[in-house]
Amino acid sequence: MEVSFKILRQQPDGSPHIETFALDVEAGNTILDCLNRIKWELDGTLAFRKNCRNTICGSCAMKINGRSALACKENVAGELTRFGCQGKGEIAEITIAPLANLPVIRDLIVEMKPFWDDLERVEPYISTASRSIPEREFLQAPEERERLNRTGNCIMCGACYSECNAKEVNPDFVGPHALAKARRTLADSRDGDTDHRLQMYNDGTSGVWGCTRCYFCNAVCPMEVAPMDRIGEIKREILARDDVPNSIQIRHRRTLIELVKEGGWVDERKFGLYVVGNYFRDLRGLFSIAPLGLRMMVRGKFPTSFEPSEGTAEVRSLIEAVQNSPSR
Repeated sequence: MEVSFKILRQQPDGSPHIETFALDVEAGNTILDCLNRIKWELDGTLAFRKNCRNTICGSCAMKINGRSALACKENVAGELTRFGCQGKGEIAEITIAPLANLPVIRDLIVEMKPFWDDLERVEPYISTASRSIPEREFLQAPEERERLNRTGNCIMCGACYSECNAKEVNPDFVGPHALAKARRTLADSRDGDTDHRLQMYNDGTSGVWGCTRCYFCNAVCPMEVAPMDRIGEIKREILARDDVPNSIQIRHRRTLIELVKEGGWVDERKFGLYVVGNYFRDLRGLFSIAPLGLRMMVRGKFPTSFEPSEGTAEVRSLIEAVQNSPSR
Protein backbone atom coordinates (compact mmCIF):
# COMPACT_ATOMS: atom_id res chain seq x y z
CA MET A 1 0.00 0.00 0.00
CA GLU A 2 1.12 3.57 -0.57
CA VAL A 3 1.47 5.73 2.51
CA SER A 4 2.35 9.42 2.71
CA PHE A 5 4.64 10.24 5.65
CA LYS A 6 4.41 13.87 6.73
CA ILE A 7 7.50 14.60 8.83
CA LEU A 8 8.06 17.79 10.82
CA ARG A 9 11.66 18.80 10.06
CA GLN A 10 13.84 21.51 11.54
CA GLN A 11 17.43 22.60 11.13
CA PRO A 12 19.41 24.18 14.00
CA ASP A 13 18.13 27.74 14.55
CA GLY A 14 15.63 27.25 11.73
CA SER A 15 11.85 27.21 11.55
CA PRO A 16 10.01 23.88 11.53
CA HIS A 17 8.38 22.77 8.31
CA ILE A 18 6.66 19.65 7.01
CA GLU A 19 8.14 17.46 4.29
CA THR A 20 6.16 14.64 2.68
CA PHE A 21 7.59 11.29 1.59
CA ALA A 22 5.59 8.61 -0.23
CA LEU A 23 6.45 4.95 0.32
CA ASP A 24 5.02 1.63 -0.79
CA VAL A 25 4.88 -0.27 2.52
CA GLU A 26 3.53 -3.44 4.11
CA ALA A 27 0.96 -3.29 6.88
CA GLY A 28 3.36 -4.92 9.34
CA ASN A 29 6.23 -2.48 8.72
CA THR A 30 7.11 -0.53 11.85
CA ILE A 31 7.32 3.25 11.71
CA LEU A 32 11.06 2.89 12.31
CA ASP A 33 11.32 0.57 9.27
CA CYS A 34 9.66 3.29 7.20
CA LEU A 35 11.93 6.04 8.55
CA ASN A 36 14.95 3.90 7.72
CA ARG A 37 13.74 3.48 4.15
CA ILE A 38 13.12 7.22 3.80
CA LYS A 39 16.66 7.90 4.98
CA TRP A 40 18.27 5.16 2.88
CA GLU A 41 16.22 5.58 -0.31
CA LEU A 42 14.80 9.11 -0.43
CA ASP A 43 16.64 11.61 1.78
CA GLY A 44 19.86 10.77 3.60
CA THR A 45 19.72 14.02 5.59
CA LEU A 46 16.71 12.95 7.67
CA ALA A 47 17.80 12.82 11.32
CA PHE A 48 16.28 10.62 14.03
CA ARG A 49 17.49 8.45 16.91
CA LYS A 50 17.36 4.66 16.96
CA ASN A 51 19.24 1.77 18.52
CA CYS A 52 17.80 -1.57 19.63
CA ARG A 53 14.74 -1.74 17.31
CA ASN A 54 13.13 -3.96 19.95
CA THR A 55 11.30 -1.71 22.49
CA ILE A 56 14.17 -1.83 24.96
CA CYS A 57 16.34 1.28 24.67
CA GLY A 58 13.68 3.98 24.21
CA SER A 59 15.82 5.90 21.71
CA CYS A 60 13.25 6.15 18.94
CA ALA A 61 10.50 7.90 20.91
CA MET A 62 8.72 10.55 18.83
CA LYS A 63 5.22 11.86 18.19
CA ILE A 64 3.36 9.62 15.75
CA ASN A 65 -0.02 10.87 14.61
CA GLY A 66 -0.05 13.32 17.50
CA ARG A 67 0.86 11.00 20.36
CA SER A 68 4.24 10.12 21.82
CA ALA A 69 5.29 6.54 21.05
CA LEU A 70 8.21 4.30 20.09
CA ALA A 71 8.75 4.11 16.34
CA CYS A 72 10.05 0.54 16.67
CA LYS A 73 6.85 -0.59 18.40
CA GLU A 74 4.12 1.03 16.31
CA ASN A 75 3.40 -0.30 12.83
CA VAL A 76 1.65 1.01 9.75
CA ALA A 77 -1.51 -1.07 10.17
CA GLY A 78 -1.95 0.02 13.76
CA GLU A 79 -1.55 3.69 12.92
CA LEU A 80 -3.98 3.55 10.01
CA THR A 81 -6.51 1.76 12.20
CA ARG A 82 -6.26 4.49 14.84
CA PHE A 83 -5.97 7.62 12.74
CA GLY A 84 -5.42 6.85 9.09
CA CYS A 85 -7.39 6.93 5.89
CA GLN A 86 -9.28 3.72 5.14
CA GLY A 87 -11.17 4.77 2.04
CA LYS A 88 -10.52 3.06 -1.30
CA GLY A 89 -8.35 5.03 -3.67
CA GLU A 90 -7.15 7.39 -0.98
CA ILE A 91 -3.50 7.67 0.05
CA ALA A 92 -3.15 7.10 3.77
CA GLU A 93 -1.16 9.62 5.80
CA ILE A 94 0.99 9.23 8.91
CA THR A 95 2.40 12.32 10.63
CA ILE A 96 5.66 12.20 12.56
CA ALA A 97 7.10 14.94 14.79
CA PRO A 98 9.73 15.27 17.55
CA LEU A 99 8.84 14.83 21.22
CA ALA A 100 7.25 17.83 22.94
CA ASN A 101 8.46 19.69 26.04
CA LEU A 102 12.07 19.36 24.85
CA PRO A 103 14.11 21.62 22.54
CA VAL A 104 14.62 20.32 19.01
CA ILE A 105 18.19 19.80 17.82
CA ARG A 106 17.38 18.66 14.30
CA ASP A 107 14.38 17.00 12.65
CA LEU A 108 13.17 14.28 15.05
CA ILE A 109 16.11 14.57 17.46
CA VAL A 110 15.49 16.48 20.69
CA GLU A 111 17.85 17.67 23.41
CA MET A 112 17.37 15.27 26.33
CA LYS A 113 19.41 17.20 28.90
CA PRO A 114 16.35 18.82 30.59
CA PHE A 115 14.82 15.34 30.86
CA TRP A 116 17.92 13.92 32.59
CA ASP A 117 18.33 17.03 34.76
CA ASP A 118 14.78 16.61 36.07
CA LEU A 119 15.47 12.96 36.83
CA GLU A 120 18.57 13.95 38.79
CA ARG A 121 16.46 16.29 40.95
CA VAL A 122 14.61 13.38 42.61
CA GLU A 123 17.92 11.69 43.60
CA PRO A 124 17.03 8.34 41.99
CA TYR A 125 19.88 6.47 43.64
CA ILE A 126 19.64 3.96 46.45
CA SER A 127 20.94 5.27 49.78
CA THR A 128 23.16 2.97 51.80
CA ALA A 129 22.23 4.58 55.12
CA SER A 130 20.30 1.49 56.21
CA ARG A 131 23.06 -0.95 55.37
CA SER A 132 24.28 -2.49 58.61
CA ILE A 133 27.39 -4.15 57.13
CA PRO A 134 28.74 -1.90 54.32
CA GLU A 135 31.26 -4.47 53.07
CA ARG A 136 28.67 -7.11 52.23
CA GLU A 137 26.13 -7.46 49.45
CA PHE A 138 22.71 -6.04 50.32
CA LEU A 139 20.31 -8.94 49.72
CA GLN A 140 16.57 -8.70 49.09
CA ALA A 141 13.83 -11.27 49.58
CA PRO A 142 11.83 -12.18 46.44
CA GLU A 143 8.75 -10.35 47.75
CA GLU A 144 10.85 -7.21 48.33
CA ARG A 145 12.15 -7.37 44.78
CA GLU A 146 8.64 -7.85 43.38
CA ARG A 147 7.67 -4.40 44.67
CA LEU A 148 10.05 -2.90 42.11
CA ASN A 149 8.90 -4.83 39.05
CA ARG A 150 6.52 -2.33 37.48
CA THR A 151 8.49 0.85 38.10
CA GLY A 152 11.65 -0.99 37.12
CA ASN A 153 10.22 -1.45 33.61
CA CYS A 154 10.74 2.23 32.75
CA ILE A 155 13.14 2.61 29.80
CA MET A 156 13.45 6.41 30.02
CA CYS A 157 12.08 6.92 26.51
CA GLY A 158 10.56 10.35 27.30
CA ALA A 159 7.06 9.60 25.97
CA CYS A 160 5.38 10.53 29.27
CA TYR A 161 7.52 13.67 29.57
CA SER A 162 6.48 14.73 26.07
CA GLU A 163 2.77 14.35 26.83
CA CYS A 164 2.86 15.94 30.29
CA ASN A 165 0.48 18.93 30.52
CA ALA A 166 1.92 19.90 33.90
CA LYS A 167 5.44 20.11 32.46
CA GLU A 168 4.21 22.21 29.57
CA VAL A 169 2.85 24.95 31.85
CA ASN A 170 5.13 24.50 34.87
CA PRO A 171 8.83 24.09 33.98
CA ASP A 172 9.64 23.54 37.66
CA PHE A 173 7.67 20.26 37.74
CA VAL A 174 10.12 17.34 37.69
CA GLY A 175 7.98 15.26 35.35
CA PRO A 176 6.22 11.88 35.47
CA HIS A 177 9.34 9.88 34.55
CA ALA A 178 11.26 11.25 37.53
CA LEU A 179 8.44 10.62 40.00
CA ALA A 180 7.93 7.08 38.72
CA LYS A 181 11.61 6.48 39.45
CA ALA A 182 11.16 8.21 42.80
CA ARG A 183 8.40 5.75 43.65
CA ARG A 184 10.73 2.87 42.84
CA THR A 185 13.31 4.25 45.26
CA LEU A 186 10.72 4.60 48.03
CA ALA A 187 9.61 1.00 47.51
CA ASP A 188 13.18 -0.36 47.61
CA SER A 189 13.97 -2.12 50.89
CA ARG A 190 17.65 -1.21 50.50
CA ASP A 191 17.04 2.52 50.71
CA GLY A 192 17.27 4.30 54.05
CA ASP A 193 16.35 7.87 53.11
CA THR A 194 12.56 7.77 53.07
CA ASP A 195 11.97 10.78 55.33
CA HIS A 196 14.17 13.07 53.24
CA ARG A 197 12.66 11.82 49.98
CA LEU A 198 9.05 12.37 51.03
CA GLN A 199 9.82 15.91 52.15
CA MET A 200 11.55 16.56 48.81
CA TYR A 201 8.70 15.11 46.72
CA ASN A 202 6.22 17.14 48.80
CA ASP A 203 7.85 20.44 47.77
CA GLY A 204 5.18 22.69 46.26
CA THR A 205 4.31 22.06 42.63
CA SER A 206 7.77 20.85 41.66
CA GLY A 207 7.02 17.46 43.20
CA VAL A 208 3.96 15.22 43.25
CA TRP A 209 1.48 18.05 43.80
CA GLY A 210 2.42 19.54 40.43
CA CYS A 211 0.76 16.62 38.62
CA THR A 212 -2.52 17.67 36.98
CA ARG A 213 -3.73 14.05 36.66
CA CYS A 214 -4.36 14.40 32.94
CA TYR A 215 -3.66 10.66 32.50
CA PHE A 216 -1.67 11.19 29.29
CA CYS A 217 1.51 9.70 30.79
CA ASN A 218 -0.35 6.48 31.58
CA ALA A 219 -1.92 6.40 28.13
CA VAL A 220 1.35 6.61 26.17
CA CYS A 221 3.77 4.64 28.39
CA PRO A 222 5.03 1.77 26.19
CA MET A 223 6.04 -0.30 29.22
CA GLU A 224 2.84 0.11 31.29
CA VAL A 225 4.66 1.79 34.15
CA ALA A 226 1.60 4.06 34.66
CA PRO A 227 3.51 7.08 36.03
CA MET A 228 0.38 8.88 37.22
CA ASP A 229 -0.55 5.91 39.41
CA ARG A 230 2.95 5.87 40.86
CA ILE A 231 2.63 9.59 41.66
CA GLY A 232 -0.63 8.82 43.44
CA GLU A 233 1.14 6.20 45.56
CA ILE A 234 3.73 8.76 46.65
CA LYS A 235 0.94 11.19 47.56
CA ARG A 236 -0.68 8.54 49.74
CA GLU A 237 2.61 7.91 51.53
CA ILE A 238 2.98 11.63 52.21
CA LEU A 239 -0.58 11.96 53.47
CA ALA A 240 -0.17 8.97 55.77
CA ARG A 241 2.72 10.57 57.65
CA ASP A 242 2.54 13.15 60.41
CA ASP A 243 6.13 14.36 60.12
CA VAL A 244 5.96 15.94 56.64
CA PRO A 245 5.48 19.73 56.33
CA ASN A 246 1.83 20.80 56.49
CA SER A 247 1.70 22.24 52.98
CA ILE A 248 -1.39 23.71 51.34
CA GLN A 249 -1.42 20.73 48.95
CA ILE A 250 -1.66 18.29 51.85
CA ARG A 251 -4.37 20.33 53.53
CA HIS A 252 -6.28 20.43 50.25
CA ARG A 253 -6.32 16.65 49.97
CA ARG A 254 -6.99 15.94 53.64
CA THR A 255 -9.70 18.61 53.95
CA LEU A 256 -11.45 17.35 50.84
CA ILE A 257 -11.60 13.83 52.28
CA GLU A 258 -12.66 15.02 55.74
CA LEU A 259 -15.48 17.20 54.43
CA VAL A 260 -16.81 14.50 52.10
CA LYS A 261 -16.77 12.00 54.96
CA GLU A 262 -18.59 14.54 57.13
CA GLY A 263 -21.32 15.56 54.73
CA GLY A 264 -21.22 13.42 51.61
CA TRP A 265 -19.95 16.34 49.54
CA VAL A 266 -17.76 19.40 50.10
CA ASP A 267 -18.98 22.14 52.45
CA GLU A 268 -17.74 25.16 50.47
CA ARG A 269 -18.01 27.43 53.50
CA LYS A 270 -15.29 25.51 55.29
CA PHE A 271 -13.09 24.44 52.40
CA GLY A 272 -11.21 27.71 51.78
CA LEU A 273 -10.95 28.50 55.49
CA TYR A 274 -9.42 25.12 56.26
CA VAL A 275 -7.14 24.86 53.22
CA VAL A 276 -5.89 28.41 52.65
CA GLY A 277 -6.51 29.62 56.21
CA ASN A 278 -5.07 26.44 57.79
CA TYR A 279 -8.02 26.00 60.12
CA PHE A 280 -7.94 29.72 61.09
CA ARG A 281 -4.25 29.52 62.09
CA ASP A 282 -2.86 31.27 58.99
CA LEU A 283 -3.92 34.93 59.23
CA ARG A 284 -2.18 35.87 55.97
CA GLY A 285 -4.04 33.09 54.19
CA LEU A 286 -7.34 34.19 55.68
CA PHE A 287 -6.79 37.80 54.62
CA SER A 288 -5.89 36.63 51.10
CA ILE A 289 -9.29 35.01 50.56
CA ALA A 290 -11.32 37.64 52.43
CA PRO A 291 -11.91 39.87 49.33
CA LEU A 292 -13.19 36.88 47.36
CA GLY A 293 -15.48 35.88 50.23
CA LEU A 294 -16.92 39.39 50.45
CA ARG A 295 -17.58 39.56 46.70
CA MET A 296 -19.34 36.20 46.86
CA MET A 297 -21.52 37.37 49.75
CA VAL A 298 -22.47 40.62 47.97
CA ARG A 299 -23.50 38.69 44.87
CA GLY A 300 -25.33 36.01 46.81
CA LYS A 301 -22.89 33.32 45.78
CA PHE A 302 -21.72 32.38 49.27
CA PRO A 303 -23.73 29.51 50.80
CA THR A 304 -25.11 30.42 54.23
CA SER A 305 -26.03 26.86 55.14
CA PHE A 306 -24.99 23.33 54.34
CA GLU A 307 -27.23 20.33 53.81
CA PRO A 308 -25.52 16.91 53.94
CA SER A 309 -26.14 14.70 50.95
CA GLU A 310 -28.20 11.55 51.00
CA GLY A 311 -26.18 8.43 51.71
CA THR A 312 -23.50 10.27 53.70
CA ALA A 313 -23.00 7.28 55.98
CA GLU A 314 -22.45 5.01 52.98
CA VAL A 315 -19.96 7.47 51.44
CA ARG A 316 -18.11 7.64 54.75
CA SER A 317 -17.92 3.86 55.02
CA LEU A 318 -16.58 3.54 51.47
CA ILE A 319 -13.84 6.10 52.11
CA GLU A 320 -12.87 4.43 55.38
CA ALA A 321 -12.78 1.02 53.69
CA VAL A 322 -10.34 2.38 51.11
CA GLN A 323 -8.26 4.11 53.80
CA ASN A 324 -8.02 0.92 55.84
CA SER A 325 -7.33 -1.35 52.86
CA PRO A 326 -4.01 -3.27 53.16
CA SER A 327 -3.34 -2.68 49.44
CA ARG A 328 -2.79 1.01 50.13
